[in-house]
Formats: sequence, C-alpha cells, structure tokens
Amino acid sequence: MASQRMCPRFHMKLLLFLLVCFIVCGPHSFAQEQPAAPLPENPSPVKATAQSFWGKLDKFYREDWHGTAPDSPAPPRRGLPQPLASPPFPNSDWSYGGSPVIGEADTNSYPLMTAINGAQGRTKVYGWVSPTLNFSTSAHSNSPAVDDVYSNRFELNQAVLYVERLPNSVQRDNVDVGYHLTALYGTDYRFTTNKGYLGSQWIDHNHQYGFDPVLEYIDVYIPQVAKGMNIRAGRYISIPGIEAQLTPNNYIFSHSLLYSVDPFTDTGVLATVQLTDQWLLQLGITGGHDVALWTKDAKPSGTACVSYTTASVNDNVYLCANGLNSGKYAYNNLQQYDGTWYHRFSKTWHIATEAWYMYQRDVPSTAGSIAPEANTDAATCHPGLRTCFAPEYAVVNYVNKQLSAHDFLSFRSDFLNDKKGQRTGVNTKYTENTLMLSHWIGSTIQIRPEVRFDHAWDRNAYDRATRQSQFTVASDLILHF
Repeated sequence: MASQRMCPRFHMKLLLFLLVCFIVCGPHSFAQEQPAAPLPENPSPVKATAQSFWGKLDKFYREDWHGTAPDSPAPPRRGLPQPLASPPFPNSDWSYGGSPVIGEADTNSYPLMTAINGAQGRTKVYGWVSPTLNFSTSAHSNSPAVDDVYSNRFELNQAVLYVERLPNSVQRDNVDVGYHLTALYGTDYRFTTNKGYLGSQWIDHNHQYGFDPVLEYIDVYIPQVAKGMNIRAGRYISIPGIEAQLTPNNYIFSHSLLYSVDPFTDTGVLATVQLTDQWLLQLGITGGHDVALWTKDAKPSGTACVSYTTASVNDNVYLCANGLNSGKYAYNNLQQYDGTWYHRFSKTWHIATEAWYMYQRDVPSTAGSIAPEANTDAATCHPGLRTCFAPEYAVVNYVNKQLSAHDFLSFRSDFLNDKKGQRTGVNTKYTENTLMLSHWIGSTIQIRPEVRFDHAWDRNAYDRATRQSQFTVASDLILHF
C-alpha cells in the first residue's frame, strides 16, 4: 500500500517541477537550439507577427522578474490613502471581509489574462500554485498547527483557480455587478471544507488531498447608499480576522492557532456600507459557520461588524459579532466575538493584533453517551455531565517590518486557551511564536521561510497528544499565474 501512495505524489512533484521550469526558463528552452541561418543579401522588410499565447506568457514573467515591465499610472481611488505597500505586504489597505474594498479600482494584471486577451476584459481568470516543505520535531502530525499539518513533508498545499469580476466601486453613478468563483485543490481543502459542499472527502474519509469550491458569490455595488454599499450573496470567507484561507492573503505561511480553530466560510447575504471615509458598517445573515444551507446543521445566524480608520490611516479598529444564534451545539456552530487592531508606526513598521472569544452550548461530553458530530471533538466536561458549555479565547499579534520593495519580516506571537478541548481535542493553553522572511521575485513569485515554536502548557497536545512542545522549520512558494 505504501508504494501505491508514493506514485501519485512522485508524479505530482515531477509535474510541479516541470511546470515551474517551463515558466522560469521559457518554452523555447525545451527545444533543441539550432544554428542561426545566414541573413539574405537583400533582406525583405520584416512583417510583425502575432505573438503566441506561450510567447506572451513567457514575456510577462521575464519582464516581471527582471523589473522591465512598463510602469502603469496610479489607479483611480476614492477615500483614504493606502497605508501599506503591496507587494511586499499581502494587502495595501487595512483589511475587512465580505466585500471588495469600496472605492478601489481593479487594476491588477495577471500573467494568464495578459496571455489570453492582453488583460483587456473585466472578467479575470487567475490563480496560483503553492508547494510547501516542513521539517518538524513531531513525527506524525503538526496539528493543531495548520497549513503544514502533515509532518516532515513536501506537498502541494494549494492549487487555486479564480474566475472573478469586481464591481466598479470607484464610480458613483451606476449600480454594478461582480461575481467570484474559486476552485481549490490540495491539502488545504480540509481547512475550507463546509458540511454540504463536497465535505465527505474530509469529514467522512479524512483524505490528505481534496477539492473544494471555496467561494461562490455575487457582489452588487449600489453607489447611491452613503458613500457606497456592496451586497454579497453566496458562500464567502468568514469575515473577521487578520488571516484568510487563501494563502497569498496572509503575512506568514503557517497560520496562527487563533485562526486554526475559528470559522472558515459562511453562506448567506452580507451588506457592507461605507458610511464615511473612516466608518464602515456590515450587517448580514448566514446559515451558520462551515455548513451549507441545505444541511440539518444550518440555522439563521446574524453578523454585525463596524470598522473605523483614523484620518491619518495609522490606526484601524474592526469589531465583529459573527454567526450569532442560540449557540446550541451543532457542526461548528461557534458564537464568535472578534476584534482586530492595526497600527502603523511608520511607512515600514506596523503591527496587527486580533483577539476573539467563542463558545457553543450543550456540547457532548467526552465521558458522556452523546456522540459528537463527525470529525468534531467533544468537550472535557465536569464528571457526571452529559453536555456542557464549551468556551475558548485567543489573541495573536504580528510585528511587521518592510525591508525593501520585495522583502519584509514578520514575527507572530499567539495564545489560545481551549478551555474544554472542544476545538483542538485537548483542553489546554497553547502558545506559538513564529519568525518569517518574505521575499518576492517580481510580483508573481513569493517565498516565505519560517521557524516556529509551539508549546502546550497543561498537558501533551502535539504529535497526537504525545508531546508538549513542537519546533518546525518550513517554507512555501507561491507561483501566481
């Protein structure tokens, strides 16, 4: 059985290696070089020929990596200036979920679309592949660390394809519509899986690799409401927080413990209103966290968020109450209260801090007769209780320093108290510290090596609850197309 598992992995690695070599070296590098033909004595005028798809793709990457791509004019924008440079940072604005940045134009050019139609259309098809490598003191599993959950492996975390049209929220005259579809394949599918959206791959079968249609939604931008309102309907990323499921949106390759146990995606309707340049309000209703609307676990759940940015754009506070209902135990029916604070010390230094409190009621006890939902953990309740209240709280802080237009350092400190063990399987307090260097090659390749130390303070929680501490060295590589 071991040899049968190794073959597809070997082929996948070989295919990925050839793909990277093909793009880096260019298609002509795979052909045998021929001696140049002698020039004719009376050369005729050379006619311009249309460049092939592969030629355009090759040209885009070469110009991007060598810094010879022509500069484009600054895009139009409404509202406050951008506080950060992206790249090297994942975002240029203090982020909020559930909506495109209102007042910001879509001026991104992607290699694939440039090769297809010169990046002329508003509908864009793009994505990335992200292979990763980690070395760990744990032999079997790095959990509850996520994204590199499998110990001592080279693997494909994400191969992602986007089909996207952003609404034009710079203009104030017309209602505009956008849409977004995402296809994700890799080991990270387990961290986006919803019950009801092909969820049996992970929930029932625990496959290492799988496919998830992570995002499917429509955006309707209505400029006549305040300074612009966006209504999103469909499946979208659970909106609070610094980190996100799609790897280019994060400071660091591996995720914080805070992120690893909070909600991943929601299905519902969310309105985002830009009240003023500094104030933003969000209200929505979903079917609950990480469940499709047609499952028995779905229930009407409210979301309310408010964001405030100072006029200097040096500070942003984003507060959310997320997925609120009765709180009675169901698949990931988490009642979440989340706060995020960004502070910029200078153009090159900033911090990002997040804290949340979550709970569920009537969670089955590990010693009781009620079985928990498939692929979820019961709670360590007091003796004699069949169910109990299961809370957890966490805080994470990032310190980020831009070194150049292509590099930044990030240091993350993380604390999680899983009081009843309902989120990680072990009732203990956790800490995690990670140091990472991010380096960009052009705007299409990002490499993020990191060193990380995790510790469980009350009992063994790592490597299938056999170790109290864990040390990892890891990196990902993100190739955008």
